[in-house]
Amino acid sequence: MTKTPRQYTLAEGQPLLDPAVATTLPTIGGGSLTTLGDTLLIETLAHFNRERIPERVVHAKAAGAWGEFEVTHDISHLTTAKFLNGVGKKTPVLTRISTTGGEKGSADTVRDVRGFSVKFFTEEGNHDIVGNHVPVFFVRDPVKFPSLNRSHKKHPQNNCPDWTMFWDFHANSPESTHTLMHLFGSRGIPSSLRRITGFGIHTWKLLGPDGSFNYCKFHFRPMQGIGNLPSAEGTRLAGVNSDYHTQELFDAIARKDYPVWGLYVQVMKPEEAEKHGLSVFDITKVWSHKDFPLIPVGKMTLNKNPANYFAEIEQAAFSPSNMVPGITFSPDPMLQARMFAYPDAQRYRLGANYTHLPSNRPIAPVYAPYQRDGVTTQSNYGGDPNYVHSMFTPVVPGQQSAQKVRHEEWIKGGVALGMNAIPVTDEDFVQPRALWRDVFDDAERKTWISNISETLVALPKELKTAVVDMFSKVDPEIGKMLMGKLNETAKL
Repeated sequence: MTKTPRQYTLAEGQPLLDPAVATTLPTIGGGSLTTLGDTLLIETLAHFNRERIPERVVHAKAAGAWGEFEVTHDISHLTTAKFLNGVGKKTPVLTRISTTGGEKGSADTVRDVRGFSVKFFTEEGNHDIVGNHVPVFFVRDPVKFPSLNRSHKKHPQNNCPDWTMFWDFHANSPESTHTLMHLFGSRGIPSSLRRITGFGIHTWKLLGPDGSFNYCKFHFRPMQGIGNLPSAEGTRLAGVNSDYHTQELFDAIARKDYPVWGLYVQVMKPEEAEKHGLSVFDITKVWSHKDFPLIPVGKMTLNKNPANYFAEIEQAAFSPSNMVPGITFSPDPMLQARMFAYPDAQRYRLGANYTHLPSNRPIAPVYAPYQRDGVTTQSNYGGDPNYVHSMFTPVVPGQQSAQKVRHEEWIKGGVALGMNAIPVTDEDFVQPRALWRDVFDDAERKTWISNISETLVALPKELKTAVVDMFSKVDPEIGKMLMGKLNETAKL
């Protein structure tokens, strides 16, 4: 296809003869000098120095794509959220799937928890589901969140990954055992981003049309099937093509082999929650699928690649605080901390007006004249008052989810949920134990032992013992198998 010739200009539109030639003045004896009068040269160098924005402190390496969500089942009795109502209703989405610990240049096929984030552009505003590819998380106390992530990154002295640092944190935070069971199993390295699960992780509230509410968890399940890689193949691909997952997803969408995920919810009534105790809001634990089966809602199809990765994926900003009417938060302290931390990270990376960027801009009408100005603002409300409750600006109240439901859940003799630290007890090992005994088969158990033991070989003796002791609380068989594998390795 023949393209219409374009004329190069400066950033403010002034035409250029040739953007590849700087203005220079010849000097005596040869050579030349540039001058401050060369606007093209100055702007080109100055912009180049500012092209990179701060890297995400976690989830820096990612792939992303556009698509749509379609409602396939009626759940109008559970929520008034418009994007989840009306069979056949379609909503545009943007999805970003990432590793967690690695930097932007790191390999895709490492053993790591994948971030799974979806932004729904609804007529009631943007709704984000910001979760992971495993159903649980490492910690439940938000003050541990920075330390957790630091322990998974590089050592501050030598800037290299360090298993001692990793296991030192987890041996002293044994509530992370459940997630570690998932991470070091087969699903720790997906074969493709098109074949991973996605979990909203947290407990939310669905608000019904009658003013009632139910607790819920969100699940995405790939219709392509789940696929994983053995450690050796992940390592090989990391060396052959560190962007393997990113390229594989892009190429699949380019050839119109569109990946599809089903969206499901688990639903728990408030009276049922009172019987389950604090675990309802504990993201180190799952809800039983037998007691709370998956309810189908719709399907998400990714069918459009980004035209420009930086503009559409790197500048995409997700947060669990983005909720539409009909869905609201629960008293999960990790969720509430993320509701602050994620937008704050975006303000640091992208500026106070990151919601004006195309990847984050709502399709719903926005009127927030009390939130204006700042760097790169693109809509500033003209002369409308920049304060609230002005008689010169007629407004109507909108429906806001948090105002429609109580947040004073009390269970177990009047203990406020999410208000007190949850000590580590044997309860934290019950679900990992079930995973080991009832879900893993013999082959998966051997794979898990092999994956874990590789990371323990070089640990200090006392830390190695602490890690083995931690997993022995899940099942004594694990401790015996780990020690056997480590002794076998030591003889080689």
